[in-house]
Amino acid sequence: MTSFVNIEYPTEHAGVVRAERAVHAIASAARSFEGGRGAATLLLAAMVSALLVVANQVIDTWSEGHLLAAWIVMWTVAFAAIALLAAPARSFVRRMRQGAAARREAAQDRAMWAVAMHDARVMADISRSMSADAVRDVRAYY
Repeated sequence: MTSFVNIEYPTEHAGVVRAERAVHAIASAARSFEGGRGAATLLLAAMVSALLVVANQVIDTWSEGHLLAAWIVMWTVAFAAIALLAAPARSFVRRMRQGAAARREAAQDRAMWAVAMHDARVMADISRSMSADAVRDVRAYY
């Protein structure tokens, strides 16, 4: 008769390990999704999805016996939407990023001006750089 049984149990649950890997994969995908191209892709996917939902509602009314035709029309709408909406989505994201950059630059300028109002050395540097730019611009015309 056996009086002692040694059973090896895993120290980690397999489901928890899979969930941690999934969270890590999603987090790394989100980090790599930064940038204009990722935002344009996300915007394009949202627009195409909305268009496909509308097309599905329209096709659903007449697809009783025409299921193959309905799928052909649905995929035609999807590919046409991707082709037609890619450039506007990309330009929209580009304009949004340029606007954000302009706002950030304006905020930095305001902060620098606030510092210059209290520090004469900074104001002198700004004054010198502005006059040097003005002289350079005048020399360019002659």
